[in-house]
Amino acid sequence: MTFRDYPDRDLMFLSVANTIAGQLADFLRREGKATLSVPGGTTPGPIFDILAAVELDWANVAVMLNDERWVPEDSPRSNTALLRHRLLTGKAAMAQLVPLYAPAPQPEDRLAELAEGIAPHLPISVLLLGMGADMHTASLFPGADRLEEALAPDAPVLMALRAEAAGEPRITLTAPALKGAMHTHILITGAEKRAALDRAAGLPPVQAPVRAVLDNATVHWAE
Repeated sequence: MTFRDYPDRDLMFLSVANTIAGQLADFLRREGKATLSVPGGTTPGPIFDILAAVELDWANVAVMLNDERWVPEDSPRSNTALLRHRLLTGKAAMAQLVPLYAPAPQPEDRLAELAEGIAPHLPISVLLLGMGADMHTASLFPGADRLEEALAPDAPVLMALRAEAAGEPRITLTAPALKGAMHTHILITGAEKRAALDRAAGLPPVQAPVRAVLDNATVHWAE
């Protein structure tokens, strides 16, 4: 793990956005395409705003979420809606959104179809993750009903998980899909999450799921 701390959040957001843009540009030059996987929530919003204004060959960038709540896009809890509003706009409007939600009562109803849509865009070129104070990342929550399966080396790319802390059912990339990313960045803010990161380093992934991706990650932190 590489750890980088910043004097303030604005500098961190700018630095991470510039790093991601540079890594995407490198993949586009070498391979003609790139895949960017990002978290939902409000914390990475400023990074999305910066990236949306960057001059890249966005038409050849596939963008997907790390995970999604099983809610329609008109829900205020939809990460997909947030992504459309904050990242897939401006210059980045040309990027291809790889969906992690499709209308159905339960995620299992559309899981195979969604996983098939993701497959051509793997491995992930650049992965940006968040982490909760409970040490979850993506929707790999401590205590989730199928966490051990999602952490296993032979886990499918995509799984549906349920956890008390998660609220709605979730659909999430599993540990092997996340660990297969070429570049991994974890974004955290505040003293509570800094302490959680320190705890995670000494725990197994079943207790601290973020541990599954820490070894090859760059963690970016600001108070």
